[in-house]
Amino acid sequence: MRVLRVVVIIGVVLGGLFVGLDRWAAGYAEDRMAERISARQGLSGVGVDIKGFPFLTQALSRDLDQVDLKVAGADVATSDGRTTHLSRLRVAFRGVELNGDYSGGTARSATGSALVTYADLTAAAQPGVTVAYGGAPGKLKVTASVEFLGRTLSRSVISTVSLVGAGEAKGGSTVRVRADEVPGEGLPGIEAVVRKKTDFDRRIDEGLPSGVRLTTLTSDAAGVVLTLGGKNLALAG
Repeated sequence: MRVLRVVVIIGVVLGGLFVGLDRWAAGYAEDRMAERISARQGLSGVGVDIKGFPFLTQALSRDLDQVDLKVAGADVATSDGRTTHLSRLRVAFRGVELNGDYSGGTARSATGSALVTYADLTAAAQPGVTVAYGGAPGKLKVTASVEFLGRTLSRSVISTVSLVGAGEAKGGSTVRVRADEVPGEGLPGIEAVVRKKTDFDRRIDEGLPSGVRLTTLTSDAAGVVLTLGGKNLALAG
């Protein structure tokens, strides 16, 4: 019984040491990968979480089950030279095959999401335009100040936000905002003037993690929610 007790104690100690070593190695790898992603893609506030236990056996086989990427905030460039701030950017990379020197790898697939708040949408819009929730998924309330017949008018419209060109091979998808209708109030030409401010396209060209593309979007009380995806993506490196 004494021998058995000693064996059990040794097993527990060794098991604890292995778990501690495994968690240390995973934490070290997460920190290094976050640094590489930040340096390579110009992202700040990057956090990496390698899923699965034990990590060491995954690392030895050069095949990680899942790597979660979280970014505190990212600025994406649009085709008109503006930038749009993304909040809560999160991407899950699955089936990550590590390269020979463990400096990076390739993920078989990725899914994620990001949030654009209404404050950030307003900041990215034209001067005199504010954007708010439109009261239903996929709807925005866009308010614009326009000059018409020598007067400054404020007009609010309910608009539909949609994604055009999702999954294009060349990258970049266009976020499109169009007013459902613009009350004319009997003023000829007022609709065209209002739509010049309230209707717009924003093609996102760069700023997302490498290879990740927009797939769908909607809106809720917090902002416009973007769904992301991709296949065969480079990770770190």
